[in-house]
Amino acid sequence: MAMARRSASRLISSFRPFSLLLQPLDDAPSLAAAAAAASARRAMSSASALRVRDEKDVARWRDSMERMRNIGISAHIDSGKTTLTERVLYYTGRIHEIHEVRGRDGVGAKMDSMDLEREKGITIQSAATYCTWNGYQVNIIDTPGHVDFTIEVERALRVLDGAILVLCSVGGVQSQSITVDRQMRRYGIPRVAFINKLDRMGADPWKVLNQARSKLRHHNAAVQVPIGLEEEFEGLVDLVELKAYKFEGGSGQNVVASDIPSNMQDLVTEKRRELIEVVSEVDDQLAEVFLNDEPISASQLKAAIRRATVARKFIPVYMGSAFKNKGVQPLLDGVLDYLPCPVEVENYALDQNKSEEKVLLGGTPAGALVALAFKLEEGRFGQLTYLRIYDGVIRKGDFIYNVNTGKKIKVPRLVRMHSNEMEDIQEAHAGQIVAVFGVDCASGDTFTDGAVKYTMTSMNVPEPVMSLAVSPISKDSGGQFSKALNRFQKEDPTFRVGLDPESGETIISGMGELHLDIYVERIKREYKVDAKVGKPRVNFRETITQRAEFDYLHKKQSGGQGQYGRVCGYIEPLPSGSDGKFEFDNMIIGQAIPSNFIPAIEKGFKEACNSGSLIGHPVENIRIVLTDGASHAVDSSELAFKLASIYALRQCYGAAKPVILEPVMKVELKVPTEFQGTVTGDMNK
Repeated sequence: MAMARRSASRLISSFRPFSLLLQPLDDAPSLAAAAAAASARRAMSSASALRVRDEKDVARWRDSMERMRNIGISAHIDSGKTTLTERVLYYTGRIHEIHEVRGRDGVGAKMDSMDLEREKGITIQSAATYCTWNGYQVNIIDTPGHVDFTIEVERALRVLDGAILVLCSVGGVQSQSITVDRQMRRYGIPRVAFINKLDRMGADPWKVLNQARSKLRHHNAAVQVPIGLEEEFEGLVDLVELKAYKFEGGSGQNVVASDIPSNMQDLVTEKRRELIEVVSEVDDQLAEVFLNDEPISASQLKAAIRRATVARKFIPVYMGSAFKNKGVQPLLDGVLDYLPCPVEVENYALDQNKSEEKVLLGGTPAGALVALAFKLEEGRFGQLTYLRIYDGVIRKGDFIYNVNTGKKIKVPRLVRMHSNEMEDIQEAHAGQIVAVFGVDCASGDTFTDGAVKYTMTSMNVPEPVMSLAVSPISKDSGGQFSKALNRFQKEDPTFRVGLDPESGETIISGMGELHLDIYVERIKREYKVDAKVGKPRVNFRETITQRAEFDYLHKKQSGGQGQYGRVCGYIEPLPSGSDGKFEFDNMIIGQAIPSNFIPAIEKGFKEACNSGSLIGHPVENIRIVLTDGASHAVDSSELAFKLASIYALRQCYGAAKPVILEPVMKVELKVPTEFQGTVTGDMNK
């Protein structure tokens, strides 16, 4: 019976649509309303599903952004930047062997990919890489220390969110440390300091910490205390967590935590109190707890240090020895704990549609694409352009717009860099540093997806300070030589190439002797062109000191129309303070020389003044007065009078007692206050 009821109900339900169709027409409006309601319900459910999906995407993006750090490693020459980066890559699993900068195996550090860098043991080009530490993605740019390559530091800091300032525990705060710190201030970059080389003889981290306070005006304090120094350097005590750490294993990969040694308890208590006091001065929340004499937990102190560091009011100081594999892992933890993620940094663009009005970028992948090309490199597959993405998402195959040139470009290949190695990726979002191939642009260009017309503020490019004259030894290699100079000029804004109009020499200008030597060596290696290098010719000038008469007849007859022109007059020095450097006066009375030949005579004298007879340099401060002359009805011409005036100046030039003028330079010296007396004394000598 029950079975019969079930089959009947199935029959009824199967026939229900037909019964609906057979209803009278009066019920049609109610049917339409039911359909509309059903469609509205479907739309609402799909909208809510979309919103949930969007919310999930936003949450995923935000989590991804918060777990990202973009940092640079900068310091004075030989402070251990590249060695530190090598250890970071090893401990994060990006490389599986440690190689030293000047190692006996001849392999060289991972970030020094250029042959010249490995030979000389210095960093020439900034190199980008990325690694993962405790679930966070860290993009690192290792920068050079020499002032000659300061543009590499400048453009790296322009696009980074945080930095590690490495200081040598023996050398302390040195000249380039001050320059690098100034660059970090210019771009408003939060930073942590790392006092390196605690294993060296004469290491004194407390002296360096005080130097940073006095010379760099750092509001800082140590977050670690070393266990022993020099040969006895064993490990570190963390002042926040109050734990001692030692680094064991062949490469210091095993971090062993233990209690603080009993003989260091007093020092640790004193230094922790100092840390809390210094942070309390710039963080109100911690100051309140500190003034109420309440115990301060590790999490409270860590949060306060992060707030103060991100606000650029405090610089935590870490310690260690990268070469001896000690202190690198806690420094990496410090980068995650205290340096900002891309969302916490304020980046501004200029809206070109609103007369360069400042616009705060959201720094999220949901916005329109805004990316800055901060570095160019000529690779095997064409121009490699490094991009920092500030807003939106870039995908392989997308069309992007160069706001500076107005060109629409397709992204043929998108890569992530690991020194000189590349990893192809399909897309990259805000906060990441990537590189693209086949995009023709200049350093400092801004790219968007066309939805907005924003440009990023440009970076500071210092003026060149030194020049050399350079020319290829073989005339056949002129094409390659020009190609090399054009490429280097495009890659490096501080490298300038010019042609001296007087000497005709090719002049290269840069930030120093090493800078130019490296480029000459690269021309030789990469383009197989041997170049001859010398100091640029000094641009002397010549002038006359007394009056001298001239009377010259230029006469030439060689069949047909000849040449005839006679000029008479005198030359004399211009009075001091005259506006011009050359004057020509026509004092002829009558028509001894027809007026249509006078411009040719002036042109001839000007041409003669371009190269004086004394040393072949231009003649200045000279007045030429034409008083008489003669012409021929048939043989006189503009050429004849021009040649007559050239030879007339040469004839009387010696009698005017010419002298050489040396260039006068305006020199400005900038000296730290403490060395002012010494420098003034040296100059007076």
